Amino acid sequence: MFERRMMAGWGDMDFNSHMANTAFLDKAGDVRMLFLTENGFPIGEFKRLNLGPVAMKDELSYYKEVQLLDQLTVTLAVAGLAEDGSRWMLRSEIFRGDGKLAARVHTTGGWLDLTARKLVTPPPALLGAFRSLYQTDDFQELPSSVR
Repeated sequence: MFERRMMAGWGDMDFNSHMANTAFLDKAGDVRMLFLTENGFPIGEFKRLNLGPVAMKDELSYYKEVQLLDQLTVTLAVAGLAEDGSRWMLRSEIFRGDGKLAARVHTTGGWLDLTARKLVTPPPALLGAFRSLYQTDDFQELPSSVR
């Protein structure tokens, strides 16, 4: 399981003194980008390929509050993938320092050709990186985004 430790910072808080909904999405996004970078796809490589990940849907479920300066563990797993890799569904779980699940984020997305502005298949190494992710118990084969 790919995971990284993080902290709930000042900018993550909302008016009610707990972590804001958008901050959960940001933490999940940060861990996705850390995974991609650590697997040979830093932002410079995406620029070179003229390709970018695009989120088409985010679903966020909350379980426990997160307070300022709480330590977090954010995981990343693949919950769905098209055979050609053009479409994916990733799941991040955000755990508090006490080990309790605070939130779960499901993100469905694909790969955007930044010139053509259409969804495309990823290069083989990028598909391989996604295939190396831990698969959730409810993993599903997704339809291709390429027409």
